[in-house]
Parts: sequence; C-alpha cells; structure tokens
Amino acid sequence: MARCRYLSSAVRVKKAGACLVAAALLLVSCSSGPPKSLVTPFPPVTKPPLPTQPAHSQQPMRGVWLATVSRLDWPPVSSVNVSSAALRISQQQKALTDKLDKLKSLGINTVFFQVKPDGTALWPSKILPWSDMLTGKIGQDPGYDPLRFILDEAHKRGMKVHAWFNPYRVSVNTRASTVAELNRTLSQQPASVYVLHRDWIRTSGDRLVLDPGIPQARDWITSIVAEVVANYPVDGVQFDDYFYTESPASMLDDSQTFRQYGQGFSSKADWRRHNTRQLIEQVSRTVRQLKPGVEFGVSPAGVWRNLSHDPAGSDTRGAAAYDESFADTRLWVQQGLLDYIAPQVYWPFSRQAARYDVLAKWWADVVKPTKTRLYIGIALYKVGEPSKNEPDWTIQGGVPELKKQLDLNESLPGVSGTILFREDYLNRPQTQEAVRYLKNRWGDATSTH
Repeated sequence: MARCRYLSSAVRVKKAGACLVAAALLLVSCSSGPPKSLVTPFPPVTKPPLPTQPAHSQQPMRGVWLATVSRLDWPPVSSVNVSSAALRISQQQKALTDKLDKLKSLGINTVFFQVKPDGTALWPSKILPWSDMLTGKIGQDPGYDPLRFILDEAHKRGMKVHAWFNPYRVSVNTRASTVAELNRTLSQQPASVYVLHRDWIRTSGDRLVLDPGIPQARDWITSIVAEVVANYPVDGVQFDDYFYTESPASMLDDSQTFRQYGQGFSSKADWRRHNTRQLIEQVSRTVRQLKPGVEFGVSPAGVWRNLSHDPAGSDTRGAAAYDESFADTRLWVQQGLLDYIAPQVYWPFSRQAARYDVLAKWWADVVKPTKTRLYIGIALYKVGEPSKNEPDWTIQGGVPELKKQLDLNESLPGVSGTILFREDYLNRPQTQEAVRYLKNRWGDATSTH
C-alpha cells in the first residue's frame, strides 16, 4: 500500500454497457499462438443460505494489516533459505500462529492478509503463479496453502480474515533480474501475466503494472477475486489504494489505450476515473453474486479531494485520491458499491494540512446517508518515530495521540472501527508503550498470551 502519503497540493460517467456475466471472465490470450491464458470462468459455488447483506456483530472492527509484499510482516525472511522445505513450512506457520496469538491478546479481531502482493498468489491459484515471497522463486509450490492456513487458525481464535489484493501491480521494481524471473515462468502453469499478456503491461511508479484502461485486464483481476471468494471462507475482500500509481519520474503511458477506449470522455482524467470505477463495480457485483455474506471494501488515501479543488472536499491540503490515483472513492460509497471503506488517515490532530479529526469527521459525514461502513486506518508505523512535522507521535510514546484518535473513532456514530498499519510495528521497540496501551484498552482479559 502507498502508506506514506506526502502532503502536497493536488496536482493534477459513462454507465457500464452491460452486466458482468461469466463470459466476461473467460479470458483468452491476445496472442495468436501459445502460451494461452488459463480459462477462468465464474467458479461454481455451493451456496448455503446467506443473508442478502453481510451480517455484522455489534463489536467494533479492531483490525490490522498484515503485509506480505517484500516480506514486510510475513513470512520471516530467514525462513526462505532454510535447509529443508519441512523446516521452512514449520517456521512460516509458527510465525503466523505466534502473530495471531499476539493479535488476539491485544483484542484485534480482524486481519487484513495480503494474498496478492503483486502478480503472484499466496494460495494455489489456477490464474497466478505462486508468490516468491514464500520460497524465493516465483511459481515454486511452498508445500502448503498459506491462505487456507491463516483462515483456519484465525477462525479457530474467533478472528476474521479479509483477503487483501493489490489489483494492478505486477512487480515491485523493473530490474532486469525481475523481468528475467517473470520470463522464466513461461513454461509454468500458470505463467505470469507478464508473459501471457505483454500488451497489458506498463511501467508506472518504477513498477511493472497492468494498464487499468484495458477491459480484459479488469476482467482478469475480477476472475482472481472470484477464485478466492468461491473457494475460501474469507470474511471479506479488500483492495488497497494502488489504482493509477504514477510518480513524476515514472508516469503511466496509457495514451494508446486512451485512444482506443476513451471515446466520449472529455478528458483522460475522467476516463481514468471511469476505468477505476468499472473495476470496483464489477468486483462488487461478482462478490455479491458469489457470496453475499462476504464484505467488499477499499482502503484509499485519506483525502478524497481538497476543499480548494472541490466544495464537497475536506478542509485539507493533502494528496487526493480523486486527482492523483484517479479513484472517486466518495462516489463509490454514494453508489453503494462498497460494504466498507477504510481511508488511510495517517496524520495527527495537529497536522494542519490534513488533521486527523477533520478527515475522520468528513468521512463519517460521507457514509452517514449510505449503508457503507467506515473503518479508519491509522498510522501505527509513525508511533515513536521522530518527525519534525509530526512530533506528537513521540510524546509519551505516542500514547496521547493514539488515545485521541481512538476516542474520536469511538465517539463518532459513523465510524465502525479502526485498522492499524501495520502488523510488524506491534513488535518494534519504539511502539511498545502504545502496544501496552492498546492491550489495556482492547485486550482480551481471558487471554494467556
């Protein structure tokens, strides 16, 4: 996730023509010869009786993001190069159960587990190759199913798991060694999208990404989500904030795609926002069709638009999702496309350019007339870290700032919970005063961990 949002001023529909049906997910390669993209139809689902809307307990969401990209939170880097597969598996599984035990003791009730960190998977997918995060090699079977494992272990502990997907990222860099590794998947089943659909691939933000303007690429992403929802008892699905993810030095070149698909749009920006909404709409429809009890949500940048650019925006001066990621997140809430939204409000009360309270209240007002629930993402990663612009994170170990944020969340009727970014920071020396505070506030008194 783009979790460090640098404050700056913001720099920069047509209706869908037809409903998503199974045929939209039957994807074939754009090339005339092999390799072929595996056929990925709507998975068959044996549906138990389900409510028309996801069921919710009265307990507030107390969540944490658990990142697997670059092995940020899991699996342990040391486990990848151990002498035997059995030892690697036991180390990775024990690391995960130890984390779940600790989270349970802190009162965390939901884990947002990154199952698709890039163009690879942490489950035995028929569409994506195995993630190299597990073994060091893309496509190598790790010998167990991490998604199944965390679901079993979390549910045993009475905790929920949301499958967290990065929709468009193919790789975290563009190095020659990375490209060579992706090319080596050509002989694998399944091969990487990088070799199956080179015409979908772009460079943006110094990463290899899918072009969001290509309808077949959006169908492909939808089929990946469908595969997980159909085959696993996940409690929810979440997309992070990586939609259009440019950087000034590495812009996405989608001019040809715009020429091909952008007729009828007055600007490329409007067309891009339309593309992002199309993905959200078809994934939302797919999840609800497959399993209505599974929640679908998005965790966008904390600022939708600034008041200086839009009278409906927040009184902030931060990087805005609408203008920079081409994600009209407020519209998705208003149109009922999301079960929940979890904006990343990663600033303290004193940060005038993007005050925590200003944004939390703004979002609470956005969801008020809708059925979309609001969870606020807060910046555990900043706690205890010295900062010239945000000194509050180090005062008394960051506890007063954390307390103010949690107090506000619990006092606003529109806020249904809090999510911490991210899990490994619960283990850092600089956060321990805050962790003790969380345990006292949220913790399970009956836990022995």
